[in-house]
Amino acid sequence: MMMMRAAVGLWVLSAVICVGRGHHHLGHDDNKTIQDTVEDGSANSVSLVTEANQEFSFRLYRKLAADADSQGKNIFFSPASVSTALAALSVGAQGETHRQLFSGLGFNSSLLTQTDVDQAFQMFLQRANNTSQDASEGTAVFVDNRFKPKPEFLQTLKQSYFTDGFNVDFSQSKESAGTINKYVEEKTNGKIDQLVKDLDPNTVMCLISYIYYKGKWATQFDPELTKQDDFNVDENTKVSVDMMNLEDRLHTYHDYDLNTMVLQLPFNSSYSMLLMLPDAMATLENAISPNHVTKWLKAMMRPRRHDVYIPKFSIKTSYNLNDVLSEMGMTDMFGGRANLRGISEEQGLAVSKVVHKATLDVDEAGATAAAATSINMRLKSNPYLPAPVLKFNRPFMVLITERNTEKILFLGKIINPTI
Repeated sequence: MMMMRAAVGLWVLSAVICVGRGHHHLGHDDNKTIQDTVEDGSANSVSLVTEANQEFSFRLYRKLAADADSQGKNIFFSPASVSTALAALSVGAQGETHRQLFSGLGFNSSLLTQTDVDQAFQMFLQRANNTSQDASEGTAVFVDNRFKPKPEFLQTLKQSYFTDGFNVDFSQSKESAGTINKYVEEKTNGKIDQLVKDLDPNTVMCLISYIYYKGKWATQFDPELTKQDDFNVDENTKVSVDMMNLEDRLHTYHDYDLNTMVLQLPFNSSYSMLLMLPDAMATLENAISPNHVTKWLKAMMRPRRHDVYIPKFSIKTSYNLNDVLSEMGMTDMFGGRANLRGISEEQGLAVSKVVHKATLDVDEAGATAAAATSINMRLKSNPYLPAPVLKFNRPFMVLITERNTEKILFLGKIINPTI
């Protein structure tokens, strides 16, 4: 399988699913029926998968936000990477395990076949890698030398998920982890260098999904205007941050239903960052949906002159998603009931770990706000009146999206930009 050339970027993420032999017995399984995709329905299938991916983004976010280990911490992840990894895994799942994966990802099995899903992700990955030179997405599978996956499983991964394939010796856990980490490090330009460690000795396969994006603001912040300022982590805690400043005509919207101010910062491509500053974070977190994003991007945002302040920061996050995915209904793949016979007929195959790591760096060159591309001017500004101030000096949500498709690449919450 061909290696994809690494891209350079600011926002990076990788997810890994490790599959190993367990000491359990698989029960009787149902046969999964794969139907040919009807050509006329392919566009509708892509739309259904797109909608499911958008909903999955916020369901996963809410699970991560509710997790006890996440309380008071920054949240940042790529729903696109997680859904790609799980969709690729579903190629080899059967019976109840497959049903749970489809349901957990939000795919309606009465309307979508596995082939529909595979073809949709093929289109997503093609589009992502062709839309911008600054974006790179893909998958890889690392297979133990003594483990023989079904050829049709590997063929589907290669064709639909553009999967790079490698043979390793998982009995040499340190060396095999090094091989995987080197691959991920290359794909993410060094941003993630230790994706896997402490590999289970029973591991026979690791499925990797990565996404890397680098964007430069359409209008950049002037570094000379960056000054030290306070960021209010909570009512009792303040931290000092480098606060960037920009005064310009920017696309904003005050969503009164969510009591949230929304700012769009476009990159010099079809991608944008949305920054959401709520009056109450819980209100925004519990209610935000794909419909809100559509409303903001397609209808409600207007260019207005603002004096914007945004912290300059760099954060890293790491998640073990086993418990979170189990809570979302994807339980069987982790234990004795796992049915991954689409990968191999070998008994006892189950997922041992789902790991997700991400980084986000925001600075004057790659985290600026502007609506310079907008030509809608509903109001005439009086140049002698000061622009209203929009200051992100308390916890806010962040979302990186492709504007045309509204694909959510990254999603998170910045509680403390200094950690």
